[in-house]
Amino acid sequence: MRVLVVEDEKKVAGFIKRGLEQEGYVVDTAMDGVEGEEYADAHEYDVIVLDIMLPRKDGIEVLKDIKGKGIKSPVLLLTARDSVEDRVKGLNLGADDYLTKPFAFEELIARIRALMRRGGHGPAVLKYEDLSLDPVTRRARRGDKEVELTLKEYALLEYLLRNPERVLSRTLIAEHVWHQSFDTETNVVDVYINHLRNKIDKDPSRRLIHTVRGVGYVLKKEWD
Repeated sequence: MRVLVVEDEKKVAGFIKRGLEQEGYVVDTAMDGVEGEEYADAHEYDVIVLDIMLPRKDGIEVLKDIKGKGIKSPVLLLTARDSVEDRVKGLNLGADDYLTKPFAFEELIARIRALMRRGGHGPAVLKYEDLSLDPVTRRARRGDKEVELTLKEYALLEYLLRNPERVLSRTLIAEHVWHQSFDTETNVVDVYINHLRNKIDKDPSRRLIHTVRGVGYVLKKEWD
């Protein structure tokens, strides 16, 4: 799952980013309203965490403009203000929830998960053949068996399920799952693919993860 955090306070943005990444989310950060709107235009996010008090363009204006463009990502407003007027204005413009600073990270993550459950943005459950993954509960199943995954295994499987039958290069996988440029000297992608195969592809006659030599990997069915 991908989250955009638009927050000009570096410590707060870093705190949110680190916490969400530890929960397995891919996180982009923007430090002002203009940059935040550019990110929202360029990518599809499962949730946008948007501060109201921002330089260059405040969060209310950003919210108004992205909703005007038809961007459907749920928006969670952050505000240091204790004004009912600000909260009501944001909600009337299309914000889905708000959180007043300071806040506990546990409350932030609970609000984000609630927005994802509330739905309407993206499929509730990702499924290909007899393999499924629930992005809200983070439970994976192959057939009738539940599969336990680490955070990185979850992120990798989610990326594969969001791109079935598409050949994904190691570079694309590294950038999406590890949120970093691919280092040709490392085999981390291959290692985690093997971990995932050992958990969901135990039956060699019904494998779903396939190697494309010299390129990367693809999730597809190769049996009748």
